[in-house]
Amino acid sequence: MPIATCDTVLINGSVGTGKTTTAEALGEELARCGIPGAVIDVDWLRRSWPAPVDDPFRTALALENLQAIASNFRRAGARVLVVATVVETRDELQRSTTALASRRLLHVRLSAHSDTVLSRLTRRHNDDEAALRWHARRHPELAGVLDRAGFTDELRIDTTDSSAAEIARQILATIVK
Repeated sequence: MPIATCDTVLINGSVGTGKTTTAEALGEELARCGIPGAVIDVDWLRRSWPAPVDDPFRTALALENLQAIASNFRRAGARVLVVATVVETRDELQRSTTALASRRLLHVRLSAHSDTVLSRLTRRHNDDEAALRWHARRHPELAGVLDRAGFTDELRIDTTDSSAAEIARQILATIVK
């Protein structure tokens, strides 16, 4: 059986870059390899309302929930957690690593051309014009935040011309021996 060189793959990127789709595809690849794991979409862990004024993206709640869920998955036998999220700072990456109880985390940063992102967002939000406008404005803003964050030791992948399965296989090749 193949051996994973990390216990967590954190997939980061701006909206519309393919984080969730890639995480799901990577989870399927790990399962095919016989490596026990779990996929966590952090957006669902922060989904509550109303948001506190001082934490509009509910980061504190997401980290608290992430810690509990990661612990449960690891106790159930997951050797690799695949996490789709947005982490904007090095401090937030460290807090996520701690919440995940990760000893060997691979930080994957996805990016995509703005035309590709707009096409993806249009498909995702085809029935909600307000959500489409918000996400279309948020993409370049968040991409800039991530570019300025000063992350080190990250695997950067442009998803513009690749399928989620191709990207997942690229990540898998990086983490499996």
